[in-house]
Amino acid sequence: MTTETFTFTVNKTDGTARTGEIRMPRGVIRTPAFMPVGTAATVKAMYPDQVKALGADVVLGNTYHLMLRPGAERVARLGGLHHFMNWPYPILTDSGGFQVMSLSALRKIDETGVTFQSHIDGSTHVLTPERSIEIQGLLGSDIQMQLDECVKLPCSDEVAEKAMRLSLRWAERCRVAFGEQPGKAMFGIVQGGAVERLRIESARELAGLDLKGYAIGGLAVGEPQEVMLRMIETVEPHMPKEKPRYLMGVGTPDDIVEAVRRGVDMFDCVMPTRAGRHGQVFTRHGRMNLRNARFAEDTSPLDPESKCTASNTYSRAYLHHLVRSNEILGMMLLTWNNLAYYQELMAGLRKAIGEGRLESYIGEVKEGWAKGERDSKAEVGQHANNMAMASEG
Repeated sequence: MTTETFTFTVNKTDGTARTGEIRMPRGVIRTPAFMPVGTAATVKAMYPDQVKALGADVVLGNTYHLMLRPGAERVARLGGLHHFMNWPYPILTDSGGFQVMSLSALRKIDETGVTFQSHIDGSTHVLTPERSIEIQGLLGSDIQMQLDECVKLPCSDEVAEKAMRLSLRWAERCRVAFGEQPGKAMFGIVQGGAVERLRIESARELAGLDLKGYAIGGLAVGEPQEVMLRMIETVEPHMPKEKPRYLMGVGTPDDIVEAVRRGVDMFDCVMPTRAGRHGQVFTRHGRMNLRNARFAEDTSPLDPESKCTASNTYSRAYLHHLVRSNEILGMMLLTWNNLAYYQELMAGLRKAIGEGRLESYIGEVKEGWAKGERDSKAEVGQHANNMAMASEG
């Protein structure tokens, strides 16, 4: 059941992990949730109804890309992002800060905002906290993110502190610009690099703004997994327990499982879609690269137990052929499989938390990945032996 207001309810906990629901006018987001990334108003290589059928309650759109093309004002004139991309369910938009850091050849950050050159045509743009919220409003986003400064790791404590403090000041400006929007939410973003005291200060200051939700940003930007997990553990006690927690840009299935274990509710990552377009698949048996020659005559499907047609119907040999031939269908099927696996994993985590058996579920999941890796190595060895025997013959 939807609601006219934005609400978050924690239904069950298992240790620090929790399962719950975000309710808003456009729908209910079951947490822990994985949000497929629809950067440019499309989840690449997927139909919107496919994405929904897999179990996604919300997708992510990108302020940076959409402001440059087709333009936020144009999207608004065309009826808003939901209508534009035929996705009538919740949409979260990120603020554009990360893309400015990673894609812009020339950029200048000051108290006002960020001045940068478009990676498309070199044109100059200014993104302030107020303009970021305005763009997200023009798009019609249901959950809007504050503009922040995201730094690459590793970095010095001084660089991390400067960016964290600027992000806090921008959070306040975004809060004022967002105002009161019934049924919608603005989330703050905890920054502070890999410095525990900075992360704690950022989380506490943001909690004082009484926002609808809180994200942990500036991770999955080059640091080892152990650093990321330590930062989550550092921040979690200082994040309001009655508000949703969103770990931005993360990640691998293992990253997600470990973050859920530590109390995170929401995730997004380009990994399942990007990997699918490049021949990589995620399954209950771990990761596979369909470009590998050992799949050329493998008649088994990716996962006969999956409910997804891409996973249980097409042979690995056929998928290998599509990938090696650079056929669009290969990208579509592998992306479909990957998003199906991610949503199956999230459904499994929600169920396990609800039943109080998260640790045993995680053990089963990780054993499946490990067994797949062992079997894969054995198959590679057998394939090499067969090739050697054929060449000798």
